[in-house]
Amino acid sequence: MEKTANERGGLSRRGFLGLAGIAGVGAVAGLAGCAPQQSASAKGGSTPQSESGASAAAQTDWLGKVPEIAEGDIKETKTIDVLIVGAGNGGMMAAATAVDEGVDFIICEKNTQPQSTRHWIGAVDTAQQKAAGVEVDRGTLLNELARYASYKCDMDVWKVWIDESAEMLGYLDPLMEASLGIKATVDTEKFDKQAHYTPMVQHMYLTDPALGKRPEKERNQVLYEYIQSKGHDVSFGHKLVKLVREGDKEGRVTGAIFETDGGYVRINATKGVLLTTGGYAGNAVMTKALAPIVPQCTTTADNTPSCDGSGIKAALWAGAKMDPQPAPMLFARGAVAPGIDAGYDGEGESAALPGNIFQSNIGTQPFMKVDRLGKRFVNEASPYEAVCFASSNRPGGVWCEVWDGNVVEDVERFSTVGCSKMIAQAFAGGATPEAYFQKQIDGGTVFKADTVDELAGKLGFEGEAKKNFLAQVERYNELYDQQSDSDFGKEAFRLSALRTPPFYGGWFGACYLTTVDGIKINANMQALDEKSQVIEGLYCAGDCSGSLFADNYPEYIIGCACGRTLTFSRHAVKFMKAQ
Repeated sequence: MEKTANERGGLSRRGFLGLAGIAGVGAVAGLAGCAPQQSASAKGGSTPQSESGASAAAQTDWLGKVPEIAEGDIKETKTIDVLIVGAGNGGMMAAATAVDEGVDFIICEKNTQPQSTRHWIGAVDTAQQKAAGVEVDRGTLLNELARYASYKCDMDVWKVWIDESAEMLGYLDPLMEASLGIKATVDTEKFDKQAHYTPMVQHMYLTDPALGKRPEKERNQVLYEYIQSKGHDVSFGHKLVKLVREGDKEGRVTGAIFETDGGYVRINATKGVLLTTGGYAGNAVMTKALAPIVPQCTTTADNTPSCDGSGIKAALWAGAKMDPQPAPMLFARGAVAPGIDAGYDGEGESAALPGNIFQSNIGTQPFMKVDRLGKRFVNEASPYEAVCFASSNRPGGVWCEVWDGNVVEDVERFSTVGCSKMIAQAFAGGATPEAYFQKQIDGGTVFKADTVDELAGKLGFEGEAKKNFLAQVERYNELYDQQSDSDFGKEAFRLSALRTPPFYGGWFGACYLTTVDGIKINANMQALDEKSQVIEGLYCAGDCSGSLFADNYPEYIIGCACGRTLTFSRHAVKFMKAQ
């Protein structure tokens, strides 16, 4: 029987949200545990096939019935050329593109403001890369993306991002410069010693690139103000209920029905409906059914709660096909107190993950990590999700990470990429370890000690597990001295000693950001049905779309998810205009 939050030492959903403020320096605020009501068994609608091992019943319970809306219940009907559903990264780029392309559009969002922005934008052959002398081998990049997905992807769809992302960034740059006075910068750090292919595709809008300082105004707010300046606005408070399709899953998708405070609204779209509604990380029921690896190794969430899979479900009800394998985006930063297991507390919409630190950046640094038995179990320098997946095979689905007083020098030498380097930027900006970790020390997720033995006790190691832990520290010091990880093959420059006090440590699980498996699409972002045929009038972009990822997020190809979202949304609008 599943334990309650209190029995496991975790938090109720209310308590979880109430402790949002104790995240450590550099942590990214977010919400967790907001899942929709569990639905009844599916009737009608397409059922996604799964390789996850979940039972057939579990796979369909989350989908539910196609909502029945009586014609007389529709209070208003509008007609437009292009309907955009979702005002997140994809939707706001689509809206700005529609403005400049002269496309008649409506963009609907169920919340009261545009969604938050992901800052790392992956793009290829940009002006910034050319100015910096950065070259990306397109063929190598394409095959690396396919390799991450075990080739369970559509390489033609990936090529759209590779071929068109530079144009996308070239369009975005003047808008950002006009609003913020800054242009995108490209990461030019070299990773010659790294075992993984790491092309320098990361672009960010920063006020101080060296310290990673972001502007106060997010990109989506810039795009929102831009479309407003052109006489357009977002239709907020519009919750997607269902898509409208001619015939019995044989005709064209002609629009959608929304629930608003004033009743149901139908919006007809003559050229197409573009779903940019996000993934399903905010839906615990859907997550448990489609991505069972998540509860096996995840302790915290930093997802958008309103990304509840509603767009994916609407597309499935309309006859679309979903990726057959999950692709959760998990970062190794879910700090928790000793003794807390990975996994959801509760069922249905009340389910929540137990952690209260949304992202503890130290977790993705390649320091020594051990399981509850005190034993090392993975190459800690592998991509983020590798440690998370490996921990699903260990007791409790969690791991312990330890580091010492040389943390500043170690982090600089490790030279990690993407958002993992934020801790290095904090130290470069003058933060001390004492200041950086203090909130987590006060919150009981990081522990500080004068000796390794003392640290072991604070971390909860006892008996044989403590003996194993202390022996593992000695072994790790030997590997550092040898500058060769003969146990797990980690790069030598990412080994570190554990000899200099003070010593620090904490327990971690995965932090759940989003999902990137979704509705199958072709290279024009057109949704596909169960026979892989185009569903006319239906387009998907961003995390509700699929055909690219399988089982993981390619963490070393930084920003590829956000980059394809922006690129594909822009492509879809241009394609619809031409129809």
